[in-house]
Amino acid sequence: MAEQDQLLDWVERVSTYLARDGVPPIAGRVLGWLMVCDPPEQSAGQISAAIGASRASLTSNLRLLSSMGFLTWRSRPGARTVYYRMAEHAWSVVVRRQIAGVTSFLDITRDGLSLLGPDEDHAARIRQAHATFEWMAKVFDDAPPLHPEREETP
Repeated sequence: MAEQDQLLDWVERVSTYLARDGVPPIAGRVLGWLMVCDPPEQSAGQISAAIGASRASLTSNLRLLSSMGFLTWRSRPGARTVYYRMAEHAWSVVVRRQIAGVTSFLDITRDGLSLLGPDEDHAARIRQAHATFEWMAKVFDDAPPLHPEREETP
């Protein structure tokens, strides 16, 4: 199998993995591609050609990945083309946002328990969510810090 085909197979694996969490397949392919492409900065046209996505679908997915914190973009002086690349420490930034979301949801479940009363039978689903998110917050609080200088090493 040619090296390009192997890369594209790997890109598809990234896309399939992320699709389990609701990431659209094209966004997953873009992300996978930008993790392995050379040069690491690519125009929408280059990305489209590499992963076989239409420009229209690519535009909305590039916007989505940028808003999630995965991508940065820039143009070059005198040119109108925009180039995309993985954001610096993208994975840790995105995961830290998700962890912050756990804490935010704990506030919501706490309010729900206050509203219904913590011991009420019909608050059982909120108690279950609260206990799960409380456990997750504790796991993250107890985890050793990620060392950015080691992020790029396997």
